[in-house]
Amino acid sequence: MLYFVGAGLISGAVVHHPLDPARYTVVGVIGVFVFLIATLVNEFLLASDRPALPRALMVIGASLLLSFGIGMLSGGLQHFDDFPARGAVLVPLGIVVSFVAFILKDADASWRRIFGPMGLAVLLIAAGAYFGLNVIADGMAAETSGGGHSHGGGAEEAPGGSTAPKEPAAPTQGEAVEADDGHAH
Repeated sequence: MLYFVGAGLISGAVVHHPLDPARYTVVGVIGVFVFLIATLVNEFLLASDRPALPRALMVIGASLLLSFGIGMLSGGLQHFDDFPARGAVLVPLGIVVSFVAFILKDADASWRRIFGPMGLAVLLIAAGAYFGLNVIADGMAAETSGGGHSHGGGAEEAPGGSTAPKEPAAPTQGEAVEADDGHAH
């Protein structure tokens, strides 16, 4: 359970970070600690064979990398509609990072597994996801309808993936302007 809670917190922190960097940095750090606790319990306390210190450090590092990869992938997918440009980068990056971390976490890990046929397949899938999601994100940027659910009350994604507060549009000629009294003038 701790693995999933940690990955969920990291996922939320990764995708929501632009909305409130201070808040989501704290959420991410808590997620990292929860995921680390899960790793320590699962890999060291409950395991019948405890690894040597170098292998233990590799497992801990790979587990943290895996948690961020899963966070990028799941957060990018869940909030693609809210942050399309950010999601188009997070999803393929999450695929690659998760794959590399999963291989490194395995006791029989080999760099040849990362750079072999499976690694090439993962890289091609990630590249396809990147280009496909960018096409979708560009199409969504052309639409002004919005969508998804709101986080942060009035922030929308800028082209670079950051958020900017919405500015009320200035009225055009012939458009009614509302005064503070609620009447159109």
